[in-house]
Amino acid sequence: MNAIITRRALGGAAAVALARPALAQGLAFRIGLILPMTGPFASTGRQVDAAVKAYLRQHGDTFGGRKVEILLRDDTGVAPDVTRRHAQELATRERVRTLMGFGLTPLALAAAPVATEAKLPMIVTCAATSFIPQRSPFILRTAFSLPLACQPMADWAFRNNIKSVVTLVTDFAPGLDSEKAFKERFERAGGQVPLTLRTPLRNPDYAPFLQRVRDARPDALFIFVPSGEGAALTKQFAERGLPEAGVKLIGTGDVVDDDILNDMGDSVLGAITCHHYSAAHDSAENRAFADAFRAVAPGMRQNFMAAGGYDGMHLVGEMLKRTNGSDDGERLLAAGRGLSWTSPRGPVTIDQQSRDIVQDMYIRRTERRDGQIWNIEFDTIRQVRDEG
Repeated sequence: MNAIITRRALGGAAAVALARPALAQGLAFRIGLILPMTGPFASTGRQVDAAVKAYLRQHGDTFGGRKVEILLRDDTGVAPDVTRRHAQELATRERVRTLMGFGLTPLALAAAPVATEAKLPMIVTCAATSFIPQRSPFILRTAFSLPLACQPMADWAFRNNIKSVVTLVTDFAPGLDSEKAFKERFERAGGQVPLTLRTPLRNPDYAPFLQRVRDARPDALFIFVPSGEGAALTKQFAERGLPEAGVKLIGTGDVVDDDILNDMGDSVLGAITCHHYSAAHDSAENRAFADAFRAVAPGMRQNFMAAGGYDGMHLVGEMLKRTNGSDDGERLLAAGRGLSWTSPRGPVTIDQQSRDIVQDMYIRRTERRDGQIWNIEFDTIRQVRDEG
């Protein structure tokens, strides 16, 4: 039985008071799901929304004696003030007991003070900047952080005779995280990073940056761009003749997002990436997730954002079970810290101290199999944690 999905338009005055007293046992447990359902990052919102529905379809909508009600809000993905206003309204007027979602780092940071004031667990399912959990003692993350993907990628590259790498990242916090993590790890191993390039977050033109890469003639180009931008970048990488010039393409898994991978074409084949989830991950848990996801979102392939949303819903469900359906934010938070389970991505743990996720990371090659393009895992780095 699916949870009730409440959708409201943007706008309305922001509430300013602290959350009202907790709901009585037996009433619906409300989750405020804040996602970019429109705008340039709408694919993230669609993926997480579908993943939450998939989890509830699989496991029911009642945990610890509490029926779950999802209140979905669209923050458009580009306006932190809108995210904060939604978080305030949800915490006060709508009396949610958990906040969840947050497509980009600035949006998660905008909601963090609301979670702290209202003492609401805040499940970050998407945003990947390293320091996010430090911004509120109530944040738990089921996504990942960029260093988890970048450092193993640097290690793999150096071990595989890549000695010179240019980095190209989007100029915002996750991009800077990825640049720093890759460069420091690669240079520590003995590699060289002769050039670091940063592209604008909005409406980037990659052509002049890729020309500089070609002129620098590195062994490889390491890239990070937000989910959805990989298609344009890999297409221009091929059009500029970089593969023929001997430049390999390596990066984080955001670039080869499963949601759009089949539309990226042959230009992406052979790319080597490091990430925590692939739709091709071979496990019973992932096959069950894929089946449930297709049932609620026909025609879509689940991606890493969906994995974060699915696990976020699992985390809330387990917190409710362990507290017998409590409304108390501090009790719920304590129940989530240290929790381990087998996710569609593999074994994961919410670290007791950092409240960040600990998970396996995978080195993958983009390949065409049976007429479709997949990220095929061929190496695993066990139980990686963000050391920042």
